[in-house]
Amino acid sequence: MTDLDYQFGRNQDVSDDRDNRSDYRLTARARAVLELEAVMPEEGDGEGDGRQLTCNIRDISASGLCLSVSEPVSIGALLPVTVTLSSVGEPFRLTVEVIWCRPNDGAFLVGMHIVESDETAYVEWVDAVARAMAEE
Repeated sequence: MTDLDYQFGRNQDVSDDRDNRSDYRLTARARAVLELEAVMPEEGDGEGDGRQLTCNIRDISASGLCLSVSEPVSIGALLPVTVTLSSVGEPFRLTVEVIWCRPNDGAFLVGMHIVESDETAYVEWVDAVARAMAEE
């Protein structure tokens, strides 16, 4: 990872008096794909995985993400997300809980908590974020 990929802190244009994350955050050049609707196996035709939303990541931490999305996302929703970091080859399959969603410059900012699960890349995610912070 290089300093161009990540930096400490959070974007100054994001004012949020409800900041509840205790972890350090990195602003990241990364992409996330939220799975908003899954296709049931018997309904699927093998083409596509349901309705997905590709988003830009505003910042990351070991326990959460802040995404910039084109449409609002329901607070409290548990969603699968695939995160691709520019310096890591394999994408991370995670489960997130939507904590907040608010309008921002014609789009929406969404705060998400990463849910710890044995069926996701949670441990690998925490390790990758820790390595990125150690390089700062």
